Amino acid sequence: MTEFKGYRNGVNLGGWLSQCDYDKDHIAGFITEDDIVRIKSWGCDHVRLPFDYNIILDEDGNVLESGMELLSQCVEWCRCHDLNIILDLHKTMGFSFDKGENESGFFHDERYQDIFVNLWGSIAQRFAQYADSVALELLNEITERSYAEIWNRIAARAVAEIRKYADNYILIGGIFQNSVFGLTLLDKPCADRVVFNFHYYDPLVFTHQKAGWIDAMSRECSISYPGSTEEYHTKTLANVGSDLAQNFERYPYDVVDKRFIELAFRPADDVRRKMDVPVYCGEYGVIDQAPAEDMLRWYDDINEVFDSFGFGRAAWNYKAKDFGIIDECRADIFPEIVKHFKR
Repeated sequence: MTEFKGYRNGVNLGGWLSQCDYDKDHIAGFITEDDIVRIKSWGCDHVRLPFDYNIILDEDGNVLESGMELLSQCVEWCRCHDLNIILDLHKTMGFSFDKGENESGFFHDERYQDIFVNLWGSIAQRFAQYADSVALELLNEITERSYAEIWNRIAARAVAEIRKYADNYILIGGIFQNSVFGLTLLDKPCADRVVFNFHYYDPLVFTHQKAGWIDAMSRECSISYPGSTEEYHTKTLANVGSDLAQNFERYPYDVVDKRFIELAFRPADDVRRKMDVPVYCGEYGVIDQAPAEDMLRWYDDINEVFDSFGFGRAAWNYKAKDFGIIDECRADIFPEIVKHFKR
């Protein structure tokens, strides 16, 4: 079985070069080298750096040296402090997972696809010398089921382009926002050092309780972890939707706890064994609206399950974005959160 070496326990730097206002002062100060030093002190071995296409491309799809310099700066900080790094293209020209942006041509327009492939060729050339410490994540959170086959073809093109220049690890996620199910629809990699990537925020009604960006979610919705399966089913149906509510109809236990996570991870392990490919969780976390003690119990459980399956992972998120580990609202439980990075 292949292994994603050097990427066992990390944290995301979301909101710096992605999902932000892109203001110069923000980019200059949101993350600094001191943050990398702090993350290393927690016991992490890597960070995941999301970046949006407009950081690194102009309106015509040409690569911006200023964007490359931002990525290079963070890479150098990480190398200086013995952290590996994943460069994650969070949004590409013509596609975003974000509500209100979504698909705007990427999966049907060859021009957007060519820009995407060429961008990864340029990034590969830039960081080929750091194949031991810089991994490349093709695209964050493909959404619709109808994109699965198209995405396999685009991803294969990008992998082939990267392999012209570099042997860095390459991460590929699947549909339904990098769901575990999405892994089952990915093609077997046509190159070595390819990693399958999933995200895990379930039960969503717990990890995203009161989240304003989920249409059906009530600002009054509150639920504890662990909790009764009946309550999880009822509140998921009311606040998230019937698709995810089905998870509790099939769940064989009366209490939603660590067993729920273990069952959810089994298909990812099956894919790993069938495809002989490393599997990694690029995002997991709990919204700052959840009760602190419940959040810690979920953290305990999910990290035990990660370890039992041997999955590397990166927590969402280092700061801000409603999930910030170092945010003031987490101050009381901060020591208990970061202990998980020393596992």
